[in-house]
Amino acid sequence: MDWNGWPKRFIRNASMRRLGSGRVLAAAAGIWAAVAVVSVMAGADLSGVSPEIRKEVLWNLRLPRVLLAALVGAALSTAGAVFQGLFRNPLADPFVIGVSGGAALAAVLSIVLGASATVLGLAPVAAAAFVGGLLAAGVVYRLARVRGRVPLPTLLLAGFAVGALASAFLSVLLVAASRSWSEIVLWLMGSLAHTDAWSRLRIMGPAVVLAMGLAAIYARDLNMFLLGEESARHLGVEVERAKRMLLVAGAVATAAAVAVGGIIGFVGLVVPNLARALVGPDHRDVLPVSAAAGAVLVSLADLGARCAAPPLELPIGAITALAGAPFFLWVLRRKARS
Repeated sequence: MDWNGWPKRFIRNASMRRLGSGRVLAAAAGIWAAVAVVSVMAGADLSGVSPEIRKEVLWNLRLPRVLLAALVGAALSTAGAVFQGLFRNPLADPFVIGVSGGAALAAVLSIVLGASATVLGLAPVAAAAFVGGLLAAGVVYRLARVRGRVPLPTLLLAGFAVGALASAFLSVLLVAASRSWSEIVLWLMGSLAHTDAWSRLRIMGPAVVLAMGLAAIYARDLNMFLLGEESARHLGVEVERAKRMLLVAGAVATAAAVAVGGIIGFVGLVVPNLARALVGPDHRDVLPVSAAAGAVLVSLADLGARCAAPPLELPIGAITALAGAPFFLWVLRRKARS
């Protein structure tokens, strides 16, 4: 995939669509609804249990889990679309500015310390992950800022450095936390099996919606970034402000997704590329289609994680990696040949 030639193709084909975004969104909504029904009904047979237990399982366990999967998928895919457009790189993912490293370090630290205090009804590990991810993004932004400007190559390098540093500290914690390994590994590989799912939805849902709304507001500016920062500036874009707002949108969406489901890879890499293949490069279409397709993908992955090897539950990150890794290799091959 030749992104060096993408700006010219974008100008030439800006009004063209391979598929109407409305049709794609309608199809995604229908698929997700079907997956949601199957997910709520899948699992242990409830026909012989009391109505109270049946209601508890369906209402407080299965239904919010389906909604959490959709929230995580939409958040990661939106963040991936934002960062791929901002950095003009189809291989950028939601974790490119160190959010996952900061979130993982903070979450594992809370597990090791045995934190038990909830924050606004949110589990301590989820709260720590959300705050840690945002702090990491803030540190990366501050390190990359030079004389009031944030060069994108410097931002990438700062994100890599902060992520590597967080991984180093995380390795030390893993060695010292042998008693908590199972909980840590489950979180690091992604899971939506939470008893406080409604609380996570109530708190992280608005954060994701706000992040998606902010990204949508700056979708036109994101299109201009495809032409390069200087070209965007000449076209009237307040480059530094737009860059800052888009980074905030991507960081908040990613941190919220990680806080809810742990580290779930490849979703934010694969889905935006698929969305562009379906509706073209205009981010006014790519962003909502990415969100919808991401919700479907993670919902399917969660269903697969629950049903692939019952009564065991596979990590969602393993399922998304099995689906995403071949696509990632295909994108690399396309880029190498172009």
